[in-house]
Amino acid sequence: MADTFSTRTTLQVGDKAYTYASLPKLGERFEINHLPYSLKILLENLLRHEDGVSVLPQHIEAVAKWDPAAEPGTEIAFMPARVVLQDFTGVPCVVDLAAMRDAVVKLGGNPDQINPLIPSELVIDHSVQVDVFGRADALDLNGKIEFERNKERYGFLRWGQKAFRNFQVVPPNTGIVHQVNLEHLARVVMTGDHDGQAWAYPDTVFGTDSHTTMINGIGVLGWGVGGIEAEAAMLGQPSSMLIPEVVGFRLGGRLPEGATATDLVLTVTQMLRKHGVVGKFVEFFGDGLQHLPLADRATIGNMAPEYGATCGIFPIDAEALRYLRLSGRGEEQIALVEAYARAQGLWHEPGAAQARYSDVLHLDMGDVRPSLAGPRRPQDRVLLEDVKQNFHDNVGALVANRDGNGDGTRDPQINRFERDGGDQPQAQHLAARPISRISLADEEHELTDGSVVIAAITSCTNTSNPAVMLGAGLLARNAVAKGLKAAPWVKTSLGPGSLVVTDYLKKAGVLDDLEKLGFFVVGYGCTTCIGNSGPLPEAVSKGIAQNDLAVASVLSGNRNFEGRIHAEVKMNYLASPPLVVAYAIAGTVDIDLTSEPLGTGSDGQPVYLRDIWPSNREIGDFIASTIGPEMFKQNYADVFKGDTRWNTIESPDGELYAWDDGSTYIKNPPYFEGMTMEVGGIADLHGARVMGIFGDSITTDHISPAGNIKKDSPAGRFLQSRGVQPTDFNSYGSRRGNDDVMVRGTFANIRIKNLFFDGEEGGNTLYFGSPGSTSQPEKMSIYDAAMKYIAGGVPTVVFAGKEYGTGSSRDWAAKGTNLLGIRAVVAQSFERIHRANLVGMGVLPLQFREGENAQSHGLDGTEVIDVTGLQDGQAKTATVLATRADGTKKTFEVDVLLLTPKEVEYFRHGGLLHYVLRQLAARKAA
Repeated sequence: MADTFSTRTTLQVGDKAYTYASLPKLGERFEINHLPYSLKILLENLLRHEDGVSVLPQHIEAVAKWDPAAEPGTEIAFMPARVVLQDFTGVPCVVDLAAMRDAVVKLGGNPDQINPLIPSELVIDHSVQVDVFGRADALDLNGKIEFERNKERYGFLRWGQKAFRNFQVVPPNTGIVHQVNLEHLARVVMTGDHDGQAWAYPDTVFGTDSHTTMINGIGVLGWGVGGIEAEAAMLGQPSSMLIPEVVGFRLGGRLPEGATATDLVLTVTQMLRKHGVVGKFVEFFGDGLQHLPLADRATIGNMAPEYGATCGIFPIDAEALRYLRLSGRGEEQIALVEAYARAQGLWHEPGAAQARYSDVLHLDMGDVRPSLAGPRRPQDRVLLEDVKQNFHDNVGALVANRDGNGDGTRDPQINRFERDGGDQPQAQHLAARPISRISLADEEHELTDGSVVIAAITSCTNTSNPAVMLGAGLLARNAVAKGLKAAPWVKTSLGPGSLVVTDYLKKAGVLDDLEKLGFFVVGYGCTTCIGNSGPLPEAVSKGIAQNDLAVASVLSGNRNFEGRIHAEVKMNYLASPPLVVAYAIAGTVDIDLTSEPLGTGSDGQPVYLRDIWPSNREIGDFIASTIGPEMFKQNYADVFKGDTRWNTIESPDGELYAWDDGSTYIKNPPYFEGMTMEVGGIADLHGARVMGIFGDSITTDHISPAGNIKKDSPAGRFLQSRGVQPTDFNSYGSRRGNDDVMVRGTFANIRIKNLFFDGEEGGNTLYFGSPGSTSQPEKMSIYDAAMKYIAGGVPTVVFAGKEYGTGSSRDWAAKGTNLLGIRAVVAQSFERIHRANLVGMGVLPLQFREGENAQSHGLDGTEVIDVTGLQDGQAKTATVLATRADGTKKTFEVDVLLLTPKEVEYFRHGGLLHYVLRQLAARKAA
């Protein structure tokens, strides 16, 4: 590798010497002290990978001379040190790698060319579902069900673990990927042999999950990418990106009594979403860092996708070292991290000079107040005292189409507090509302709008944080002592995130108290937050359906998009674990927990939230007395080994995977069928039909669901045609290794609204027939229409509003779009990862001009669309011609979002994986 700027030098740590690319040496030529921490990481990456091809001296100079006031314009190549995957996104990655092995052989290459070149670790955490809850054997029973459902997928991953080098799998029942990454996998500073020398360099990571950014809390630069981009990185292909804008976020003060890290991150998320940081780096600094534990930093980093940033990073400092020591890392590694960070100018001290940023925001953490977010987006923060009003403000739209009042209407003389022994009727409760009377354990109960039916302590966002987890346990202890119980209709669950959490909850003596309120451990994985909340009790389900109730969930997660948590739950609120417990007791979100009682104690007196909330000092004392390195060392000692169930799963051998044509889980995808070494071009689009017109905030959940498969959906019908019964459907997420299922699930979310049909929900469209057809358009599922258009040789397009593709880094949202024959998506704005995924799958992202959208141009979906002026990908703008049925035309300009020359090259190849395949095959041929 080249070293134009002579930065290679040696770092001595103990008795070991490491070569490294010295930033201070580069600083002798350029003034780089002002650079943000994250850009210094990018700069080191370029210095180390300078090769005269992907990385040139001018790229290094461009970052070294970064101007915070300039618009991003210079393309650079970034190569992460490692890749981390979870199983929902990891299985299709391994499927793609297996398919690429087949394809490269057909192109004249060798299967061993398709092999990870950097450490790639997959954590199986997304497959466990909350089928069983509220009982001591829930963990064991859910684990048995998980293995039975997923043995074919797990056998495939075990094959991958044997077939690929640099690929390891963390088996089920270990923890959530980002928590395992933080607690064990992260190195902070990597070491490796290159050209016969031992090198030290920053730990940087791509992850096939949006919340990979959690690792930013410990100073590791990383972010979520689609599986396509991750696969390319695994195969040694650098990622093309523009030098980003970096927004500084100054934190001052410290959290007040009663406020949690969850409240802090919801406040930060709201501020940054409002400011606008999509595609930008966010970097946290300020005197407040010295009062912010590492776990709180990780919570803030975790939710970078929710505030829209590429990353939300903190520097390496004494707190990072303290956490490394607490989590059982070796002293030799800790010494390396400190020595390297200090040598490179990456070490942070309180009071250090501020870097220069593109923009700066400020938050005094003393102003943070208890909050939730909802009922449908993580950035929609609402103060705890305003949740009741928020419920009333939002419920009307959710029940607007409800027919009548079902079989019962609330008696205006009865309200919740009268039933529970309170004496202050609330005006909001006097309005007539449908009541569903249900029977649970031979007792009668009432469900109505706002009833909490799911209360889940879930998601790495919070389960990695001892303060909020022990806070929940202490609140449970206090509630139990008062004689409080969870409402019987609430499905309660505890997904600790790692085995360590269970250990310290037990040691603190609060796990028993959580269990007394129904919060038994249900599994070690991403449960409710990803939509694996499992079925509601039958009586509750029937009660909801009986009156089409707008019921709620309260979860300690990071995602609450429509249709994600549970198909029957229309309102979803993100909250800290202690508040999850509180709402489980209250049983409704139609309550002000700051002024109204949670319920009645065993002494007959009302109990308020303030009566049972633990103090910050109490929580801190419990953290100090219960958590130590021995817990981490013990639980991660054999992290890749797995239990008997894992090790007895059958898996094939061999370099090439033996595809089973009868499988409904694992299938050789069609992306490379008929592929040759010839590279295509980027042609204009003619005669396209509109597949759908969508509004704002269409998420990857809307485009490619992860949850339940409806039996009457295209995917459900397909599975039944293959002999799979509805009880064995599993989830869309678990079937991402089979394109037949996933293409049928694309745009199949039950909550998606195609504006063809006003406000109607469901993945339907209008099919306008073959070219020249004069028949009336026919309403059908998007999948069925797509297959008809493909058969007729008719391309299709999608129109959408703002923030198209927000949410998870779900490559199937792009893969499914491609396989449906959709050639272009025209939106007002795109979320970063999904735009890149579309490019990676050969789907053209186009953006309306400022202030324009489908409605402003009078489009209703009946038009025939042409997109011209692409100039083989060189054009920055293109012309859209919409021809209506009456022959009138509408023309407007759009921006072409192929942002770098490398993206144009990928697109000409038909996608990123096709590009990589041809490169590898050509290398073998040469």
